[in-house]
Amino acid sequence: MKNQLNGNFLRCSLFCLAAVFVFSSCNGGGGRTATYDFTNVRRGTIERTVSSSGTINPIATVRVLPQMNGKVEVVYADYNDIINKGDILARLNTDVLILQRDQQRATVQSARANYELQLMNFQTQEALAERNLISDYELRQSRTSLDNSAASLATAEANLRTTETEINQYAYITSPIDGIVLDRNINVGDTVVGGSNSNAATMFTIAENLRDMQIEATVGELDITSIHKGQDVRFTLESLPGRTFTGIVENVRMVPVTSGGMVSYTVLISAENRDGSLMPGMTCAVDFIVERSVNILIVSNAALRYQPTSLSAEQTAEMIFNASLENMSEEQRQAAVTARTQQQSQSRSSNQNSSQAAGLASLMGGGGARMMSGGMPTSIGGAGARQTASSQTQVVRVMRNLWYVGTDGKLAVMQVLTGISDGLNTEIFLTGEEEGFQVILRERL
Repeated sequence: MKNQLNGNFLRCSLFCLAAVFVFSSCNGGGGRTATYDFTNVRRGTIERTVSSSGTINPIATVRVLPQMNGKVEVVYADYNDIINKGDILARLNTDVLILQRDQQRATVQSARANYELQLMNFQTQEALAERNLISDYELRQSRTSLDNSAASLATAEANLRTTETEINQYAYITSPIDGIVLDRNINVGDTVVGGSNSNAATMFTIAENLRDMQIEATVGELDITSIHKGQDVRFTLESLPGRTFTGIVENVRMVPVTSGGMVSYTVLISAENRDGSLMPGMTCAVDFIVERSVNILIVSNAALRYQPTSLSAEQTAEMIFNASLENMSEEQRQAAVTARTQQQSQSRSSNQNSSQAAGLASLMGGGGARMMSGGMPTSIGGAGARQTASSQTQVVRVMRNLWYVGTDGKLAVMQVLTGISDGLNTEIFLTGEEEGFQVILRERL
């Protein structure tokens, strides 16, 4: 009886081992089972961008300086006032200038009277000289006196016009442009110094308009080659979460800025501000759109990074190598098989990993039509619109692996050509019929 029980137990054990072996073999032969999370190949839009930060400023600002010395008597404009060209912003006291003007008017009258007297004297001397009653020296002396009196009169009149200009114009601080007052640096009673003096201070700062703003962004030397005039830009503000604004690159300044050993360049971006949301001095996060692909097939980056743990390194390398053969012509396949056979004969090391087979596949692989493992046809191409920011921009396209479960329930792998990536998803080049195809995202613990 004991022998019979032992025999039954042995047969049961052998049956269980065989069942485990078959179940493991169905899942790739790695010695354990695995469950997966899946994702689908889908259509979408991907952008490749260069990120930076910048400061928002008006496109043009004007500093208003006084053109004469004086004390501020009245201030007409304040912060954020909308003003037109020629509007009076402030007025300086002119009491002293009025007194100077009265004095200069008297000086002009005196100079004019002296000039008229010298003119009569010269005319008399000239008549006498015609009769040879005086010498040429006396006539020239009279002429010189007339010229001096004329110069004195001209100087007096010029001084009077200067004072009248200061009273009628310079004492009134006016706006040189249409715009908005950003800053006011004066108050009633302040004494200002004329603009010709090195101590002159800005009285008002005026922005030409705030409907169009300018962003000064800093871009590092590694990314500046991807930036060019006319490029589309997207930016956001921390103060306005959920809103996205757009702009266009206006200019790339060639003067490098070195700070902390890092070289960067200033990029000027124009942006509309129709609703007044953008205010001078705001900081923003900027994305320069280098390349944009619309309505193309994409897949999660996690799916492209996935490597099965239920397979050994040799099994993984073998499956990837076989998948790469499907992308080759018959001659390429024979050459790849021969090269791999020679490689295996030279090195039988147990730590040979899948990167060697993938590298061989990249060297031997080629474009054109291919077939997924499991019988799903694919080819490089597919519909989709691509917008490239620069004709000089080139995207490095490489072959990547996508793992999936075939119709027979076994793990399978296909190789796809990838395009641009936004960090979360990557463009893949297929026929378009694979939209919705299910691939492995990750393994469940």
